[in-house]
Amino acid sequence: MSWRPSLSPMLLAAALLWGCTKEEAPPQEDRTLAKLRAEADRVGKGGAPSGPPSRTQAPEDPNMGLADLATADQGASDRKLRMPEPNDTKHVDTVAVKLTGLEASHSVKGEKLSLTTEEQFLRVQLVMQNVGQAPAAVSLEGARLVDEAGKEFALARDAQIAAGTRELRHTWAPEERSDVVLFFELPPSTLEAGLTLVLPTTSGDVRLALR
Repeated sequence: MSWRPSLSPMLLAAALLWGCTKEEAPPQEDRTLAKLRAEADRVGKGGAPSGPPSRTQAPEDPNMGLADLATADQGASDRKLRMPEPNDTKHVDTVAVKLTGLEASHSVKGEKLSLTTEEQFLRVQLVMQNVGQAPAAVSLEGARLVDEAGKEFALARDAQIAAGTRELRHTWAPEERSDVVLFFELPPSTLEAGLTLVLPTTSGDVRLALR
């Protein structure tokens, strides 16, 4: 009968650990290595390297800027413009016309209607008085702006109805005097220089330099 030395459980465990020459990688590391090997094999076969996941950018809402302007505080974008020099009085037949105010804004607010534009509303205020001895009928429906390049801008009808003078055809009695407010919509760059208000009459256009 042969004799075999016995090992205690602790010595047996130590022997097993000592005899293990390869460390097992954690499961997570195995998966990562597998992905790297698969990617290397794919590129080696002519595939393009894969980059980080692409982020799909949501299309820009074209109405976002307009919505921001509409929700801004009323009057926040109002800007009073410098009056032209000289600011001469003109005459439409026997009605004297003089510029008394210029204001640019992105929004126009009336009693029942509010309007917003990404361009600019130009508010033109005039004082008109009949200096003749007889009633004088004047129509401002054809009023327009002309920039220095010759481009024309008609009245902004919705803004005119909301906050401007609604009675654009009026007969002034002798000595009658009243304020008139006209609204136009135009690009901000047009406000820099060379802007003229044109008032058509039966005897020819009357032109008031604004900028």
